[in-house]
Amino acid sequence: MSDLTQVQLLTELEPAAEKELNRHLSLARDWHPHDYVPWDEGRNFAAMGGDDWDPEQSRLDPVAKAAMTLNLLTEDNLPSYHREITEYFSPDGAWGTWVGRWTAEENRHAIVMRDYLVVTRGVDPVALENDRMTNMTKGAHSDDLSGLLRGVAYVAVQELGTRVSHKNTGKACNDPVADKMLQRIAADENLHMIFYRNICAAALDLAPDQAVEAITGVVTNFDMPGIGMPNFRKMSLMMAKHGIYDARQHLDDVVWPVLRKWRIFERDDFTGRGEKARDELAAWLEQAELDARRFEEQRDRFLAREAAKREKASA
Repeated sequence: MSDLTQVQLLTELEPAAEKELNRHLSLARDWHPHDYVPWDEGRNFAAMGGDDWDPEQSRLDPVAKAAMTLNLLTEDNLPSYHREITEYFSPDGAWGTWVGRWTAEENRHAIVMRDYLVVTRGVDPVALENDRMTNMTKGAHSDDLSGLLRGVAYVAVQELGTRVSHKNTGKACNDPVADKMLQRIAADENLHMIFYRNICAAALDLAPDQAVEAITGVVTNFDMPGIGMPNFRKMSLMMAKHGIYDARQHLDDVVWPVLRKWRIFERDDFTGRGEKARDELAAWLEQAELDARRFEEQRDRFLAREAAKREKASA
């Protein structure tokens, strides 16, 4: 049996897309970015007679600064994600309506996070703007995500990963305002994940071999969308060392939940090629578990050294 074409996949999955769109609209809660920003803390910068940013003005520690910056720059690149997702979705019907709605909801995240950081002077606004310009000019390019199935599989994983990152960043900020704001954003990301996850589930029923090959390709080669931004490696490593988003969370809180929901290892409708892809996925998961354990051991040693340094300095 030959593979379904992209047009056939879009046509056959349209009812699932419409169902998931309607479910999303029934559950999505309207909210407004201005309600989550402590405007009374704001003041003018030097261009309007005030004071420009100084590091002493920030209440965020270096970990929270890195996490907030990385998360915001990721959200900023929305136009690039919109371009990519429209390449494998149809602009018509439920597909087109979803893309527009998803884009509008994601844009709120960047609005509220930037307003919060500028008003509270959490990070250097000049550096933040320079990084935004660099990041958006470069854009996001994912050659490995060609096609509908790889696209929806990637976003299903990515949205859940973003939810985890936002929730943990809120806690790291040590500010109830930031925590509430990022909890609100995380709730959106969870609903977005459910849309894409359920489309993947429908695709597995429609074209099991094609879908599991796409899922395996995405999971075994996954990078978060911010990988090309300025200082990504430095910021993501800091976040990993301090438990905001690390290899263990990616495996246990992101990859395994979606795989279990799709019943990847319980399905009996794959042919030889689907079985081969599933075996490849199983081998990757086994190695990922070893890598996560190794990372945790290294992190424990790092944190112990850091704690010893602080204790020695305060003695």
